[in-house]
Amino acid sequence: MPPLFLLTTLCAPKVYHEFAWSRGTIGAAVSVNLALYGLTAPFAAALMDRFGIRRVVAVALTVIAAGSWLTVWMTAAWQLMLYWGLLVGLGSGSMALAFAATVTNRWFTERRGLVSGILTAASASGQLIFLPLLSWIIDRYDWRPAAVTVALAALAVVPFVWLLLHDHPADVGQKPYGATEFVPKPPPVPGAARRAVTVLLSAVRTGPFWLLAGTFAICGASTNGLIQTHFIPAAHDEHMPVQAAASLLAVIGVFDVVGTIASGWFTDRFESRRLLAVYYALRGVSLMFLPLLLGPAVHPPMIFFIVFYGLDWVATVPPTLALCREHYGEDSAIVFGWVLASHQVGAAVVAFLGGVARDTFGSYDVVWYASGALCAAAALMALVIRRRAGGEPAAA
Repeated sequence: MPPLFLLTTLCAPKVYHEFAWSRGTIGAAVSVNLALYGLTAPFAAALMDRFGIRRVVAVALTVIAAGSWLTVWMTAAWQLMLYWGLLVGLGSGSMALAFAATVTNRWFTERRGLVSGILTAASASGQLIFLPLLSWIIDRYDWRPAAVTVALAALAVVPFVWLLLHDHPADVGQKPYGATEFVPKPPPVPGAARRAVTVLLSAVRTGPFWLLAGTFAICGASTNGLIQTHFIPAAHDEHMPVQAAASLLAVIGVFDVVGTIASGWFTDRFESRRLLAVYYALRGVSLMFLPLLLGPAVHPPMIFFIVFYGLDWVATVPPTLALCREHYGEDSAIVFGWVLASHQVGAAVVAFLGGVARDTFGSYDVVWYASGALCAAAALMALVIRRRAGGEPAAA
């Protein structure tokens, strides 16, 4: 399934008309969703160590279904904040990229970069499938049937999770991929919340944590907070049909799959810091050109931007996760959860401020340029991250 706050942006034009809410109001609800998506992740990683992956994911899907279903009856902005911001944010955060980190750490000892890239790309696959479908439903019927579709899709996955998702290779009598000997399943780790906070307090004493959190905050600001939240409204401002803009986001999802899997492959072979610097620099350059490309029709330069940007969309995840493993070892999934929290806080800030900027200046131009500059700063920050002595070999 795609990042679930996207339904809010798809519905935005009709919601504006029905409820007369401002862009800032919609952006505030999205920002709550994004922030909780990130802040839940480290606790979800610890809960998976305590209760197992299967239980946490099944409960999270149920919470998502409830939040999406309840939005059908909302009549006030605070209800959008509660249902889509709080419930869907908590549910989706419990299945965030910390899930990919936990699965990768438990089931693989080799090819971890490639595996994390494939698991990360799964969200892009959901974007490819659901965005055109949801935009067609909204255009033909209304936004409420689209919300019901998301709720039913989340509920439909729960039985498959419960029956097919295993917590550890030992549950099915297998070794982790690449392991030379059998690894017994570790006992449940009690005190999930306390452990998540303890790991954070330890990580914040190290320089790499702040650099990883800072670069990933800019990553979230320039992807989830910017393009996924504001691209469709910005394209609509330029008289591009909503369904066409949603299809362009879906195409980003296609190339996101390719780019993220390739990034995982690169991460197994090249130095992660340099990969991050290249990814952020290229993203910043592409954002600087976007204001010149938006218009009522989809033309070749816009297609080039979509392809280029899609390849770089979440390519930052595998090298960021690799650096977390290099510096924080067994606690890397939880540390990555906190780094992901910074990603979503950055996204939340730009989701809100982007809407405010649109209301204030009448266009998104200043937001595109500011985000490009932030990406340049992230590229420099990535190069400053030090190598850990005895860490995973990354240079080629």
